[in-house]
This record gives sequence, C-alpha cells and structure tokens, in this order.
Amino acid sequence: MSARRLLIFGPPGAGKGTQARRLADRLGVPQVSTGDMLRASVAADTEVGRRARAHMDAGELVPDEVVIGVTEERLEQRDAQQGFILDGFPRTVAQAEALDALLRKLNARLERCITISVGEDELVQRLLKRAHLERRSDDNEQAIRVRMAEYREKTAPLLDYYRAREVLAEVDGRGSVEEVAQRIEEAICA
Repeated sequence: MSARRLLIFGPPGAGKGTQARRLADRLGVPQVSTGDMLRASVAADTEVGRRARAHMDAGELVPDEVVIGVTEERLEQRDAQQGFILDGFPRTVAQAEALDALLRKLNARLERCITISVGEDELVQRLLKRAHLERRSDDNEQAIRVRMAEYREKTAPLLDYYRAREVLAEVDGRGSVEEVAQRIEEAICA
C-alpha cells in the first residue's frame, strides 16, 4: 500500500475506529481520532473537554474550532509527518476545507478517503451493543438517533466533496472486521 495520508469516515457505528486502528498498525502511522482525543479531554476535565462534553452527551457535533484545533496540534507532531489515518475528522464540508488548508500548511495532501457504508438499522444495533459493553454515555438510543440525523445532514455531503477530488473510495461495512479490512486495503491500492 502506497497511500499513507488517509481519511476514514462513515456514519456512527460503521467501524471507523476499529478499521483505522488496524490500518494504522499495518502502515506504521498514527491513528488520529478526534473522538478519542476529545473523550480524553473530557476525562481529564480540560477546558476543551468541558466545552465538548455537553455536545457529546447530547449526540451533537463538537464545534469546528475545537475539533480543528485538536487535529492541527496532532498532525504537527513528529510521528504524523510520514502519514496518518484520520478518524472522525472532518465531519462537515467546512471542516474538510479547513483540513485542506491545514494540509497545505504542512506541505501534505490527503491521498485517499475511505467511506464505510452500513444500513441504519444495523448501525443502531451496533451502537446500542457498544453502549452496553463500554458504558458510553454518548451512545444511548436518543443520542444515536440525533447523531444519525446529524451525519445525514452534515457529514454525508463529504461524499461529493471527496468524490470531486477523486480520492473517494466507498467500502461496504457489512461482514467481519477482517472482510471489511480487506475491502479497505483493496480500495487504498485501487
């Protein structure tokens, strides 16, 4: 696989985090998960964490300026200079444009954008199971429904954004973790 600056996105529960971790390990680049970075800030009760907590608990997207700032700090770190797997950012066209500007500043470019597709009913069941196993307050059914609506309204337009830049690959997210990982690897090499 030659692409080393990648973005993985899809609806909540599609398996982005799992696949990003696997791919980051395989490529030897860091997984840059805004969700993980924000949850760590919430757990540490930082200023960013307190600002993010109310939005996350309600199933809303965290404001752009918070997410962009956290991502910029992470991509400037030494281990991300040779590549990265973005997971959970960007979530809106405005964030994608901010990412483009950030990457130009870092003299880098996004090489491939992978979107993982899964039907909404299956996603809700996956998230409810995860909520039970991990005791995540941001994964109750009401918050899941809000996040699905937010995804359709704000994040789904990224499909056209990255398709127009000829870096989009759509991957079926149904099946085992290994089957989805194989599809992603094939999409990266295509």
